[in-house]
Amino acid sequence: MKKGFIILTTSVVFLALTAMSMIDNTVAEGTVKWITFEEAIKKSQTEKRPIFIDVYTDWCRFCKVMDKNTFNDPQVARLLNEKFYAVKFDAEQKEDVVFNGNTFKFVPSGSKGYHQLAAALLNNQLSYPTVVFLTENFEMIQPVPGYRKAPEFHMIAQFFGEGHYKSIKWADWEKQYASPY
Repeated sequence: MKKGFIILTTSVVFLALTAMSMIDNTVAEGTVKWITFEEAIKKSQTEKRPIFIDVYTDWCRFCKVMDKNTFNDPQVARLLNEKFYAVKFDAEQKEDVVFNGNTFKFVPSGSKGYHQLAAALLNNQLSYPTVVFLTENFEMIQPVPGYRKAPEFHMIAQFFGEGHYKSIKWADWEKQYASPY
């Protein structure tokens, strides 16, 4: 009787874990694997990749819409996960960020404020949402302000993520881009 109970318990636990892993895999397919800026710096020391940064604020309505409609799109999530280190950066975070020997801090302003790293990434044009593309060596490629739907964003991210910007003008890229939509 005791042996049967152990076998039954083990089977139930195994089935539960299997079901949970299937659920996790399903969710992960359309989800960007976000990391912090500090994690991107650390990862890039061992494996070079371009960096994608979503600069957002908690109060920005279109930042939330872009999270829901653009970044949760399976094609976009796959592209960001395969080609970039994807970073979410709160433009109003209070924690210091040390990068390239500089300490970037929160600057109080009015009822809120801004983070110096956000200002540096956005060329002092604090507009949200704005996404920023950096090379694997953390050199600025280009910030892209404004809300973008998944098909448009995919074209932009592929242009930078696959390095097309190095050899093709944007107008030529738009003509040759093969949309997955």
